[in-house]
Amino acid sequence: MRENRPKSRLLALGSAGALVTATLIAGAVSAPAASAAGRPGQDREAKGAETAAARAAKAGIDWQDCPADWGLAKPIQCGWVSVPVDYAHPYGKQIKLAVDRIGNTGTKQERQGSLVYNPGGPGGSGLRFPTRVTNKNPVWANVAKAYDFVGFDPRGVGHSAPISCEDPQEFVKAPKMDPVPDTVADKTAQRKLAREYADGCLDRTGRAMLQQMTTPNTARDLDVIRAALGEKKLNYLGVSYGTYLGAVYGTLFPGHLRRMIVDSVVNPARENIWYQANLNQDIAFEGRWKDWEDWVAANDATFHLGATRDAVQAKWLQLRATAKKNPIGGVVGPAELISFFQSAPYYDSSWVPVATVFSKYVAGDTKALVDAAAPDLSDTAGNITAENGNAVYTAVECTDAKWPTSWQKWDRDNTRLNKAYPFMTWANAWMNLPCATWPVKQQNPVDVRTGKGLPQVLIVQSTRDAATPYEGAVELHKRFRGSRLITEKDAGSHGVTGLVNPCINQRVDAYLIDGKLDGADVTCGPHATPKP
Repeated sequence: MRENRPKSRLLALGSAGALVTATLIAGAVSAPAASAAGRPGQDREAKGAETAAARAAKAGIDWQDCPADWGLAKPIQCGWVSVPVDYAHPYGKQIKLAVDRIGNTGTKQERQGSLVYNPGGPGGSGLRFPTRVTNKNPVWANVAKAYDFVGFDPRGVGHSAPISCEDPQEFVKAPKMDPVPDTVADKTAQRKLAREYADGCLDRTGRAMLQQMTTPNTARDLDVIRAALGEKKLNYLGVSYGTYLGAVYGTLFPGHLRRMIVDSVVNPARENIWYQANLNQDIAFEGRWKDWEDWVAANDATFHLGATRDAVQAKWLQLRATAKKNPIGGVVGPAELISFFQSAPYYDSSWVPVATVFSKYVAGDTKALVDAAAPDLSDTAGNITAENGNAVYTAVECTDAKWPTSWQKWDRDNTRLNKAYPFMTWANAWMNLPCATWPVKQQNPVDVRTGKGLPQVLIVQSTRDAATPYEGAVELHKRFRGSRLITEKDAGSHGVTGLVNPCINQRVDAYLIDGKLDGADVTCGPHATPKP
């Protein structure tokens, strides 16, 4: 599953920075030799990454004012970094990756280099990261004194050689089929749609690019960006899928890291990538959905949706049944409802908005629900972004790992899970089913582990996260020796480092600004619960 979901297609995995005392000098630097850890035959790609990084270090980045339609006003600057499509052929076809930055807000003496950010997905753009400085985000004010904030569009995303799997207007069209099948015919129809989507990825993106849409290649791109920035070592903040990107980067380039924070962690075990990861999400989403229903019930005086979880759930099931029989406003059926309501178990920041829309609907206002959950066919730019994000999500997860090809396995696993965890299970299954008929060769995931030179990594995770269950942080903690784990107990919002929680915020600052970590793992209390 992927966050940043278009309103009309059920998605979800993913979303959301690092330092020491020596000042890093910007300019052309030679790239440290890349580690060839990983699958056999990766030596060529490791050497290709070294070649591309050395070339990027020499070229640097020609920083300019950002294009007007990117929505990134001065003093944010934009530029491009060239990377090979296929690192086994570093002198072959190149693509340009969009990058942006804002300089550190402190003195020249305070500057400690660039902090590079990935928000997750796969398919998320990091270009908004520098706006944390221009918007004066207080959580990041101290870190901004020490670092340039650097964002980028990963390969295939946004302005970086964007890929596509379907016409964007078709992609957002509503209503979609109810994800929960009633009959074998429903399943057959969904299987046909998934196969067509996979074929569309090949037709619209092309085999050469589609084959190279992998997390290891994005990690290699990240190292080329590091070199182009003039940094000998990378400072990195990754959230959601960005944690898996960071884990793979730390495995392939352990000696290239200076500081790394991973927040809301994908379980990097090879057997978890990616089929099992999505099944585990279904279980976790059900738990966080119940947390939200409990909160709604506790605030019944505001929302009038029922004073118990069961009462709120009954209202949800009634809404779902109504939308299944007659899509609300002609466009909001069960699929659109799930896509909208899914943001509540994802993010605490969505608790009030989602409950408010739900409350208005129950009180007789259908417009608020249609406005929130239906696609806007006039927003062609937004629809292109939504379709692109889903295309990248699908391409990366399907190409990263070998998925089951047996429909019987998919059917058995999801039928079983749906009985106990019905909120997201089938929606998630159909979203990922293109991987069962994926038209390019699927890889073996990187064996994430500690390599020579890997610094201490800071891991931050809430215990009730739905998109990246807590076990993922524990697993990465085991694999990265010397890492420290901050656990936010009894909380479940996805992306912890951006929230106000002094117990966490102060430790993030200490790590990024002074290179300090606690002597042992830390458990923090939860951030404040949303107030209606």
